[in-house]
Amino acid sequence: MSNPTSDEPVVAAMPAPLPAPTVNPEVIAEEAQTPPELPKVGATYIWFMVLAQFGVFMAFITPIAISLAIRVQALAPGHAEYLGYITGAGALFVMLSAPFMGVWSDRTRTRIGRRRPFMIGGMVVGVISLVWMAVAPSVVLLGVGWVLAQWGWGTVLSNLQISTADRLPESQRGKVGGLTGFATQIAPVFGVVIAQFFTANALLLFLVPGAVGVVLVTLFVTLVHEDDSRGLPKDHLTVGRLLRKYVYNPAQFPDFSWNWLGRFLFYFGLTLNTTFTAFFFAERMGVTVDKVAGVIAALGGIGVLATTAGALGGGFLSDRLRRRRVFLVLGGAVMAAGMTTMALSASLPFLIAGSLVVSLGIGLFAAVDQALLLDVLPEKDTDAGRFMGITGFATSIPQAVAPLAASAILLIGVGGGQKNYTLLFLVAAALVLLGGLVILRIRSVR
Repeated sequence: MSNPTSDEPVVAAMPAPLPAPTVNPEVIAEEAQTPPELPKVGATYIWFMVLAQFGVFMAFITPIAISLAIRVQALAPGHAEYLGYITGAGALFVMLSAPFMGVWSDRTRTRIGRRRPFMIGGMVVGVISLVWMAVAPSVVLLGVGWVLAQWGWGTVLSNLQISTADRLPESQRGKVGGLTGFATQIAPVFGVVIAQFFTANALLLFLVPGAVGVVLVTLFVTLVHEDDSRGLPKDHLTVGRLLRKYVYNPAQFPDFSWNWLGRFLFYFGLTLNTTFTAFFFAERMGVTVDKVAGVIAALGGIGVLATTAGALGGGFLSDRLRRRRVFLVLGGAVMAAGMTTMALSASLPFLIAGSLVVSLGIGLFAAVDQALLLDVLPEKDTDAGRFMGITGFATSIPQAVAPLAASAILLIGVGGGQKNYTLLFLVAAALVLLGGLVILRIRSVR
């Protein structure tokens, strides 16, 4: 072999080309559309969120559980159906105003953030409403007070829930949903326990549970940080654009739509079941409605264990197993079984057994459904408040329509002043069961 001379060019061997990476455009598109995982929130946020939602439910669900029934009986004896008209009117107002409040919250620019101003304002309106209901001299004015209560405390609650959409990563949604679901289910129980000591004093009947709500919401507002929102992009709405925010294309977000329908059916059945609970127990026990507060309170206290098992067990397991749908189907089925038992009960032991099963189902469904909602909520970064407001239709429409429907169902097949509570509870059972089954149509979440 001859050596190259200085006049011959030196040719270096070229390295073999690297293999071209395999590109899957669908994977790239999917990754581009998937938002980054939010950082985990700390214990301070979680526990003050749980306490705040407990306080809200103590303040404005206690009236549904017992206080409004007592006031209706005092102002219009023998007209239990008026309770349905009052609660329906309040829910109808919230149904119409909730998306607007959510859009307004999304676009609020203040030093203390987007959500906290609405929590503060809603709490003020809520306290005024409680005083109003306590001193209302007529059923009509009592209804006006309930509309204010639904608007005020509902605004606080919706912004607390929007905050979870802003802050919670997927890995914590079931856990927080379980804790808040547990808190919101036991809050009315504590409210009824407190209320039974003030049945003779209308002002304290409403204000003592309300004071708990004020304290706990204030703790969240003052101790949980929310970023300054003044630097966020501004979006000025016209009336036309605002009205269009009330609707969306279900085909564009099918999983959100199925979740909405399942929630609607479940809460329609739940509202049928709970609106006339005090009157139902009074009828089955053969006593007047003001005598059942202690019984409902004791029953609710026992039900705390069932609600805890459903909410915490379902919430934590759904995070760990990364499955939501099976727990919602199970929650609807369990609650339907409990409602059926109550409907067919003629004695206190069976009423208690049915109520405990209902508590288990409510805790399970409510906790996991809240986590599922956050999983499928569209446009979290820009329009979380809007879609949470639209989600609110799934509960506010039942709250508006179900009491009216219940008043009609109670009159079917009976006469002489009797009420058909058996049929009412069976219809409620069918609806909550169907609400759980609808969730199976969701595809993006297991």
